[in-house]
Amino acid sequence: MKTGRHLAGAAATAALLTGALTVAPAAQADAGTAASCYGSAINYSKPEGDVDLPAGRLFVTSGNCADINIKPRTNRYIMVCLETASGGSSCPSAYTLAEGGVWNVLRSNVPDGTQFYFRFRSAALSNGSWAA
Repeated sequence: MKTGRHLAGAAATAALLTGALTVAPAAQADAGTAASCYGSAINYSKPEGDVDLPAGRLFVTSGNCADINIKPRTNRYIMVCLETASGGSSCPSAYTLAEGGVWNVLRSNVPDGTQFYFRFRSAALSNGSWAA
């Protein structure tokens, strides 16, 4: 099972249904999978001036996560662009505010082996982690 989705809602629902503060077994499995996804995170450092990361090459999604996630150290407007079969790229029409210090899902349900890159609205230096 792959996940990059938020798990708080599932845990809260499980607690309400059981009337206890424990998490139901399905939510525990999801939490373990999320830990696996984020446990495989890769650090990044986007230099000042560049807006695409990585510059001149592409990242590839793995079987660890169903989504493309990023955790910048500071708030950043970012989009994730996917490589198309024709060699071009497919980017969303707008940037997403990725909050600093927390995991942000930028694209959901992305197939394993998909090539992608991050595009930052600002040319400022940015550091953090990504998982896909």
